[in-house]
Amino acid sequence: MDCSKNRVGHLALVSVFMVGVLYLSISTPDVSKGLLSFKYYQSCSSPNKTTTVTLRDELETTLDEAATENKSLIIAILNKAYVEGEKPMLDLFLESFWLGQDTQLLINHLLLVAMDQVAYDRCKFLRLHCYRLVTEGVDYGEEKLYMSRDFINMMWRRTLFLADLLKRGYNFIFTDIDIMWFGNPFARLSQDDSEDIQISVDSFNGNPWSTDNHINTGFYFVKSNNKTISLFETWYAMRNDSNYKGMKEQDVLEKIMHIGVFSELGLRVRFLNTLFFSGFCENSRDFSVVVTVHANCCRSIEAKVADLSVVLRDWRSFRTVAHDSKKENMSALHWSKHVACIMSWRNVNESLN
Repeated sequence: MDCSKNRVGHLALVSVFMVGVLYLSISTPDVSKGLLSFKYYQSCSSPNKTTTVTLRDELETTLDEAATENKSLIIAILNKAYVEGEKPMLDLFLESFWLGQDTQLLINHLLLVAMDQVAYDRCKFLRLHCYRLVTEGVDYGEEKLYMSRDFINMMWRRTLFLADLLKRGYNFIFTDIDIMWFGNPFARLSQDDSEDIQISVDSFNGNPWSTDNHINTGFYFVKSNNKTISLFETWYAMRNDSNYKGMKEQDVLEKIMHIGVFSELGLRVRFLNTLFFSGFCENSRDFSVVVTVHANCCRSIEAKVADLSVVLRDWRSFRTVAHDSKKENMSALHWSKHVACIMSWRNVNESLN
């Protein structure tokens, strides 16, 4: 082979390559938004075979960063109303992770989904895992009072987003921001692989399999499989059914549970004991085993912030007593009354009279 011709050929190829790179850098449109990788390459062994690398969008990458090795993570949704104010709800939520037992590292697997730019910017400032949910034409930034039309619409948008996560193969704990995390829920949730959903309740009737428990969609763990995907698709579709028009997503889920949809899909659903997964509707009786405390049975963010601040104070008192091993004082500990939340309903009733 003529080496000089070979060198000339190589130089020509390099020149063509450099021109191509220069052309792409000038003329290629910005596709980084929504597409993080999109590449075709030819196999050396099979020059006619083209392989396509799977497209990955921004959400997929964010999920991967937050998820565990088995594709499980914690999801919370927030808007501007939860990140602003003298004492933002988000700050209380995150503080509970730091005060809880075996909860600090869980923040590494927490993904905050922002409904508006203000909430997203706050999340990024705190260096957390963040995703900006697109809600074109709808303002979800302000506080949405319980059972208002905007509140109901926001809950349905949340359901649609969570259905997408299941279709992507992710298992997740969904948690409302108004829930304080004082323990690692994975240590209390059932490890039985046959159970598809484990969901909190406002009050627990003593039977974890009883559909007479009043469910609360503020906290639940769901595994990604065909059954749960079908449930979320059915659930979301029901929002337009004339029998469920204007109902919030939690009430619709309970309705379809009672008409047998869970059974038809073959779902195994466990209802969580309020001894461990507590709330304002029914307080846990035992500080030493409580995992979460939910500001349910409460109407406004202002009231929730006031009473959850007291909950954090009660928890600090428990930790102090537990640390000092003053066992005789443990029995005297109890949750303070949720005065602000009680008043939030009383004020509504007075305005209606």
